[in-house]
Amino acid sequence: MSYNSASYWSSSRGSDDPFEKYKSQRSAQSGLPGFRSRKKGQTARLLRLVAFVFVFGVLLTIYWQSNGVYSAPGSASHVKPAPVGRPPKPKPSKDTRQIGKEKATLVMLVRNSELKDALGSMKQIEDRFNRHYQYPWTFLNDEPFTEEFKTHTTRMASGTTEYGLIPREQWSTPDWISEDKFQEVISRMSQEGVIYGDSRTYRHMCRYNSGFFFRDKLLAKYDWYWRVEPSIGFYCDMTYDPFTFMRENEKRYSFVIALPEYLPTVETLWKTTQDFAKLHPEHIARNNSLGFIATDPDEGIQETDYNLCHFWSNFEIADLNFWRGEAYQKYFEFLDKKGGFYYERWGDAPVHSIAAALFLPRDQVHFFGDVGYEHVPWGRCPLDDESHDTARCICPFDRKESFDHNPWSCQNKWNNFLGLPENPIFE
Repeated sequence: MSYNSASYWSSSRGSDDPFEKYKSQRSAQSGLPGFRSRKKGQTARLLRLVAFVFVFGVLLTIYWQSNGVYSAPGSASHVKPAPVGRPPKPKPSKDTRQIGKEKATLVMLVRNSELKDALGSMKQIEDRFNRHYQYPWTFLNDEPFTEEFKTHTTRMASGTTEYGLIPREQWSTPDWISEDKFQEVISRMSQEGVIYGDSRTYRHMCRYNSGFFFRDKLLAKYDWYWRVEPSIGFYCDMTYDPFTFMRENEKRYSFVIALPEYLPTVETLWKTTQDFAKLHPEHIARNNSLGFIATDPDEGIQETDYNLCHFWSNFEIADLNFWRGEAYQKYFEFLDKKGGFYYERWGDAPVHSIAAALFLPRDQVHFFGDVGYEHVPWGRCPLDDESHDTARCICPFDRKESFDHNPWSCQNKWNNFLGLPENPIFE
């Protein structure tokens, strides 16, 4: 049943008015015996309750203040702030003991100013590979590393970290280089728009990577290294230990991208290499990879020219003892005395590539086709379906945009040299 409350109250006016009835009942009760005595008893009980609440409040306040929960009015906060994104207890110290079985390290040549880019590269390598193996990181710089750099990279690394200072004599212009001739060279290259053609520092870096990094005392205890650059992209999970793979399969040098060098930077490098090969034929390996780097390999080293193809050395997993060996040490010293690192702009990539192609049997050079990798401006991704269907690889570009399919890539030259199928080319 329902009713209209407005009509109900309007029809009940008069002696039955509820408000008037309520007031009359209050007046009548006030005259009854015992009302005031009950009221006094209630008042006493109320006062006792108030006193209890007051004392309890004082005790509670003292407890809060002693436990840091409450602060006095007017202070920055009345309530202790809850922790944001932090566990209530300090994390246990990180276990950086190496899990991988090889005498190997991840190597990065990097400046303090490249910290953010270095951490980006480390994060990808750690997530995709090293957190399962905890290989150590070795950082090299021509200036002392800052505490900030050391702190952040140590936090990022799953393994141990070491920081090396490059000796000045390994990162400076040798005394047999004519400064006048060098200035003429960089002025000409600058006018011709040769990339890094006017940079002395870039030449220091190329010379150092060609002939000195593997001599650093921090690397003396290792047999293998993985070169990692700042600002790379590493797009695939590596589900095995590449150092172990290299050792067990007797590989000594590896790459992921191959491309031609810029001719104005290496105009006399091949002629200098021919001169070395004539002086030291004992260092030229049988079944070598001349067919990958030569225009007419059947004619032999002395009668062919360099086709400019090289392994892009910003990614290398290799045997340090190859660079430490007699053949390469003599080759580098021969090149260094000719001055081409400064009078031209010989890069460590073609120097390493020519050495690996001539001084190693071809079956000791390995292409990591299962690696997704990018170094501006080029990147590549595995070509098989399984790597993508299983989400082992997540590349930020379509597979047909992989540099393997680019007309500038030397990958098909490598495939042809080994008798493997060619990759399709997308213009």
